[in-house]
Amino acid sequence: MAAKQRIQLIDALRGLAVLLMVIHHFLYDLAAFAGAPWWLFSNPIFNPLHFVFAGLFIFLSGVSSNFSRSNIKRGLKALLCAAVITAVTVWMDMDVWFGVLHLLSVCMILYGLSRPLWEKLPSWVVPVLSVAGIVLTGHMVYGVPTEIPYLWMFGWTTADFVSTDYFPLLPWAFVFLLGTWAGRYIKTGRLPQWFYTAKVPRLAAVGRHSLVIYMLHQPVLYGLTMVIVYLMGR
Repeated sequence: MAAKQRIQLIDALRGLAVLLMVIHHFLYDLAAFAGAPWWLFSNPIFNPLHFVFAGLFIFLSGVSSNFSRSNIKRGLKALLCAAVITAVTVWMDMDVWFGVLHLLSVCMILYGLSRPLWEKLPSWVVPVLSVAGIVLTGHMVYGVPTEIPYLWMFGWTTADFVSTDYFPLLPWAFVFLLGTWAGRYIKTGRLPQWFYTAKVPRLAAVGRHSLVIYMLHQPVLYGLTMVIVYLMGR
């Protein structure tokens, strides 16, 4: 979003999602490398919450697509960052093949190319299509095994596929698409005035720098975890 158009509440919600993601990843590092119990990372509370705040992050990226000067350029920038993440994680034997940033980069590019088509549709089509797509593909595609390789981008995976962060296009592209629809209403000022005037400066600051935080948080957390391991004498 351009600075004069920024809605602080959107940035704050994105910042909240980023902070929860950082906490979640830190708990993973503690369990994987510092000997902390795995229930800290994987438990009946955090497992569904992980998808809730990731879904919020994806939805808000769709919202922000309405404020971007060029979603294609924005997507290419994210795709470059995603490629760096894949290269580094493969080198560290913690492969990330299609994480949330890979998903967002593809969604931004596809939406940038097809935006005029979506905006010509009746206003009810996108939310109905999005909700139906989330529900149907969430059950029929996500995590369903296949013997056909290289379909993991869409949600079908082979038995030997491993990605420590995995958000395939189905069903998550529909969450992004739903955000693009909501963003149109937000941009035209149809929500209550408090939505546009609410101030949450610290969380908003985190949200404005979400890409930098996303790129740097795991190396920082890994380094901190190794310090903890060293101090514990492991």
